[in-house]
Amino acid sequence: MAKKIGFIGAGNMAEALMKGIISSGEATPPDMIASEVVAARREYITKTLEISTVPDNTTVAKEAKVIMLAVKPNVIATVLDELKPFLTADHLVISIAAGVKISFIESHLNWGVRVIRVMPNQPCLVGASASGFAMGKSARKEDQELVQRILDMVGVAFPMEEKLLDAVTGLSGSGPAYVYMMIEALADGGVLCGLSRDVAVTLAAQTVFGAAKTVLETKMHPAALKDMVASPAGTTIEGMRVLEEGCLRGVMIDAVEAATKKSVELGRS
Repeated sequence: MAKKIGFIGAGNMAEALMKGIISSGEATPPDMIASEVVAARREYITKTLEISTVPDNTTVAKEAKVIMLAVKPNVIATVLDELKPFLTADHLVISIAAGVKISFIESHLNWGVRVIRVMPNQPCLVGASASGFAMGKSARKEDQELVQRILDMVGVAFPMEEKLLDAVTGLSGSGPAYVYMMIEALADGGVLCGLSRDVAVTLAAQTVFGAAKTVLETKMHPAALKDMVASPAGTTIEGMRVLEEGCLRGVMIDAVEAATKKSVELGRS
C-alpha cells in the first residue's frame, strides 16, 4: 500500500491490528505511524514492531491517509475535534472505540471523511478475533475490502448494518468472558474430582479450544457434534442432563440478550 496507515492510540488492541496489517501485506512498518501518550509504550512499539511513534495525534493525521482510532470512548470527541482540521475526503477513519456510533464520529469530522466502525473482541490479541464492522455514509467499496483483509488476519469478520453491532457486542464482544467463566467452572469440577489445578485448567481450556475448532473446521451443527459425543446411557448424557436442569442454554441466551440491550443503552447515553 502506497499510503501510510496511522494509529491514534497504541494499546494492546492497536498492537494486534498493527501485526495483522503487517502480516496481510497491506503495509510494512516503515509505512505506518502511531501516536501514543505513554512514552514507555511508544518505545515498546518502535522497538518490537519497528513502527514510528509520536506523542501527538496531529502528526499522524498529517502523514497517514488511513487512520485507526484506538482510543477510549470517553476521549474520542476530544481526539476527533483535534484531528478534524487535518482530515478530508481523502482519509479513511476506522474506529474500534466501543459503543461510539458512526453518526457521532461523522458529526465531529468534515463532510466526506470516510468512516468505518469496527467491533473487534479480546482474542484479537492472539489472532483469533470475531469482529463485525459497519460502513459510514462516505465509505467506499475499497475501504470495506481493506478493513476485511486486515480483520481477517487477526480472526474472522463480517460486514453488517451498524444496528447489528450491538448484537456483536453481546455475543462476541462480551462472549470471551462467558467462556472464561465456563473454563474456570470446568476446571473447578476437575479439581473437585481430584485433578491438580494446573492440569484441570489446561484440560478445560484445551477442551473448549478443541470443541470450537471442530465446529469451525467441520462446519457441522453444534447439536450434531454434541450428539456424536453423547453415547446412550453414558457419562456425557448424564452430565448434559444436569446442564439442562440448570438451564445452561437459556442462561447463555439471556446473557447475550442482556449484554446486547446494555450496548444499546450505552449507545444512547
